[in-house]
Amino acid sequence: MEVGQTLEPLQKDGITHTQLVRYAGASGDFNPIHTVVPFAEGAGLGGVIAHGMLVMGFVGQAIGQWFEVKDLKKFTTRFKAMTRPGEKISVQGRIVNENEACWICEAEAVNEDGEVKVKAFFEVKK
Repeated sequence: MEVGQTLEPLQKDGITHTQLVRYAGASGDFNPIHTVVPFAEGAGLGGVIAHGMLVMGFVGQAIGQWFEVKDLKKFTTRFKAMTRPGEKISVQGRIVNENEACWICEAEAVNEDGEVKVKAFFEVKK
């Protein structure tokens, strides 16, 4: 590993409405903007949106493929845009710096148009 190295992208299939319903059940987040189309439309969203934590979970999945989970020291995210059913999310990452103990990295979850959904920063023990 070295500073500037890009990490193998994680490509997710298109998000489905069924996936959102299942995630709601698994997470306990039953906000109807994620699962009930008429409610989400009435809220001015133009349809349901994915849980932000679902997309954050994709980033976590990628980190787990890039590094040993036991070595993860820090993981922070910023939500940048809504994600909708049908969007295919790719998680891209790179090592941006290092210190004597850790690799300092960043990752982005983006859709097929390059729109950033989640921006993450994380540190991993060397």
